[in-house]
Amino acid sequence: MVLSFRWYGASDPVPLDAIRQIPGVRGVVSALHDVPPGEAWTADAVVALRQRVEDAGLTLSCIESIPVPEGIKLGTGARERLVETWCASVEAVGAAGVPVVCYNFMPVFDWTRTSLHRPMPDGSEALAYVEGELAEVEEALASGGLPGWMDAHSPDDLRRLFAAYAAVDPERMWDHLGWFLERAVPAAEAAGVKLALHPDDPPWPLFGLPRVVTSASAFDRVCDLVDSPANGVTFCTGSLGADPAQVAGLSAAAARLAARGRLHFAHLRNVARLGSSADQVAEAERPGRDFTETAHPDGDVDLGAVIAALQGAGFDGPLRPDHGRQIWSERDDPTVRPGYGLFDRALGATYLLGLWEAHAR
Repeated sequence: MVLSFRWYGASDPVPLDAIRQIPGVRGVVSALHDVPPGEAWTADAVVALRQRVEDAGLTLSCIESIPVPEGIKLGTGARERLVETWCASVEAVGAAGVPVVCYNFMPVFDWTRTSLHRPMPDGSEALAYVEGELAEVEEALASGGLPGWMDAHSPDDLRRLFAAYAAVDPERMWDHLGWFLERAVPAAEAAGVKLALHPDDPPWPLFGLPRVVTSASAFDRVCDLVDSPANGVTFCTGSLGADPAQVAGLSAAAARLAARGRLHFAHLRNVARLGSSADQVAEAERPGRDFTETAHPDGDVDLGAVIAALQGAGFDGPLRPDHGRQIWSERDDPTVRPGYGLFDRALGATYLLGLWEAHAR
């Protein structure tokens, strides 16, 4: 296992020398954040990123991520050109000696929360999703007054994308994912790179968009689409664990996918289901879809059991703490990216290291 830490490059307020001081962390997960989606990466640029990480005494353990353009997910006429560009980026990663590429196939939006600063009982703040608040986000979509996490697209672009996705049902989305993998996986094999598909976050439909990578069984289907060791997944306990129906089976799913040789990257974080309140839809109509992210030792996910499952299956890839709360001085620091401050993720990393070492005995 390579205990790793997400870094957003030169503009990240969390510097590499701070990451290097976290006990046990030896890997960095990063990307070429200045390259727009749909443009090919170059090996020289990836090598420069790797060298910067290595100069700080760390290893570039994974690329997260190379964005998959919407034209591929929609199956447009531009997808042949777009997939060639995406594969060229994978080739550049392989030429630079980086072993894993994390990516996702979520339509339009990467991850969705209704609050980036939910107050917690201990005085910290956390990312949260409350379905009863989603209507405000939908109103913002209609009015053009978008939340900050939607700023990757202009209001006009969003309207066009929503209209285009209206013709893509889940099975058609699976077809488009299969088409993509049939081209991307051979490129990854040739480059010596393992692809690690991240699940949809949260793992259910939003805004009528066709989200399909929503469970461990969906992971199995992904791996079956192109049966190759290069075609694998990112096991994210926070994404899948947001669904209370999946929490109990996370460790078994991790063991199965790792034993199959398809679990190439692990995101470990915790979430806690929120109770219903009078102004929300009745519990029977909304089966546990409200959640908040928590400190790594708290929440509904048994991270110790997941760690034990990964160890038992021989997992040796990059593993990182995922989102953290805003704690201590970072709570009032506007430069800190919500979920990606230093302090709580560092605490999460040391907690995961402790679990790993305890289960190794």
